[in-house]
Amino acid sequence: MSFRDTPSHGQPLLDDTVPLTAVIETSQNLQSHTEYIIRVQRGVAADNCWQVIRRYSDFDALNSSLMVCGINLPLPPKKLIGNMEREFIAERQRGLQTYLDSITQNAMISSSLTVKRFLDPNNYSTNYTETALQQVSMFFRSDPTWEVLEPLRDMGWRIRKKYFLIKSREQPKEPCLLSWVDLGPDKFLSDKDLQSALKLLTGPSTPYICPLLFCSISESSALLVRLFSERGSLRDHIYKAKPRESHLKKYGNPKKSQGLELQHIKLYGRQVLEGLRILHEGGIFYGHLHASNVVVDDGVCRLLDVENGVLGVPSALRPAFTQLRKIKSTENIDVFCFGHLLYEMTYGHLPDSVPIDEFPAAPHTSVVPVLQSILSTEACRAGMLTVSELLQTPLFSDVHLQQSERLQMKVPSRIKEALRTAKELLERRLQEEQRVVHQHRRLTKARSHHGSDEEKKRRKILARKKSRRSAYENEEDVAVRNNNSGSGASSPPTCPSSPTPLSTTAETPPPPPALDAAAPSPPFSSSDGVGECRAVLLSSIQTFSKGKLRKAETTDCS
Repeated sequence: MSFRDTPSHGQPLLDDTVPLTAVIETSQNLQSHTEYIIRVQRGVAADNCWQVIRRYSDFDALNSSLMVCGINLPLPPKKLIGNMEREFIAERQRGLQTYLDSITQNAMISSSLTVKRFLDPNNYSTNYTETALQQVSMFFRSDPTWEVLEPLRDMGWRIRKKYFLIKSREQPKEPCLLSWVDLGPDKFLSDKDLQSALKLLTGPSTPYICPLLFCSISESSALLVRLFSERGSLRDHIYKAKPRESHLKKYGNPKKSQGLELQHIKLYGRQVLEGLRILHEGGIFYGHLHASNVVVDDGVCRLLDVENGVLGVPSALRPAFTQLRKIKSTENIDVFCFGHLLYEMTYGHLPDSVPIDEFPAAPHTSVVPVLQSILSTEACRAGMLTVSELLQTPLFSDVHLQQSERLQMKVPSRIKEALRTAKELLERRLQEEQRVVHQHRRLTKARSHHGSDEEKKRRKILARKKSRRSAYENEEDVAVRNNNSGSGASSPPTCPSSPTPLSTTAETPPPPPALDAAAPSPPFSSSDGVGECRAVLLSSIQTFSKGKLRKAETTDCS
């Protein structure tokens, strides 16, 4: 059974995880208010940018909607008098830029629909809740076995995914969770193969994977039903949060988060790794492992939203692993996500950034070596462990599981081949995006280095040295040309005559005195014509004697 909706033909699927950056370029004063022109860019492509115009009241409304997260954002205060003065507008613009930076650099806040709609109204103007209600209503008209209990607004972080609490008329005591989600940019399976892949996840499966009770797909979206856990996810347990509250309120600024005991870390980690091993051996790619996609029932961890991989929706950690070129496969992505999950189970919160050079003091020291093998700088550069290698580490190898036999999923060969092809296309897109990000990072680093004060000072010093060297070479060239111009290029340079006293008679002046043998030798080489002439001139000056001059005879003209 399937439901219908209106697909957006010809429009590329948008990756909501690509970060947005915003810079206030200028401001303009109108009659009663000031508008700020903001340049917004998606990702690292310089041509993928646009402008939005916002007033201070728009910033204030955005801040009011984000207060639910419990984070004190640095919005500049209001001012009723003098808010049109030039100095105040310039100061406010700097404050608003700081506010935008704090929002776009917070992964959880920047991924919210409120921020996306503020910075990119053209792509996020759709009322996703209303669209989801229409699709769900059409589904219930065609299948009366289900009944809606209540919508769960903003329970998850994903913009294009909405949740509803429903129940089956056949089993009214067991609440179920209905989710409606758009297909993502990594959807590479055909509709027929996608439907077959989802059937593998429907019905009884392995104990470490939460099965689907019902699934249906259309040309642009999917509808999924599974059991609802009243205890919430593993993240709800770590943060002491209520499962039905909004995502920002639960995880924006948790006050009571706490890591797990070592025995639970070992047990839950081993069970999650077993679930990943089963998926990898069956050829099903996941990529969406985090604490909100793990539920614990009767001491057993089960993976949620395993269908996200084949539906093509982007991973929550995609902005992080696109920065690391060693993560080339879906298996690497799952291990990278497992490292974040293990960190959160140990410390009670996610890491601020990855790679991690120094891990904080852990309450359980035996966990740190495993974290280092996944999230450290060396692991992200040289390559991290595989799922099989993680299962053999001392932290998880001695965990006793209730299921003694080796579990596996039976996947038909045709579906396995289709999954393999889709997996290769997904990895190719990831590697291309990593290449673009890597080139942009190198270019940005080069520009930053070229524009630094030290580099500017070094270039000035080199330019002065080059100018001096060039001037010295030019002087030598001019001297050589002047010496060669009198007698031709092949003639030796002529020596200047020795200085003699002025005389009014026609008598021949006395010859220059001979060189004294005791006189010091000239500092120039005798083989150099110019140097020899200079030596003769210097010697004449040194041996000059006034007494040797003849007395000049003058005639009286009067």
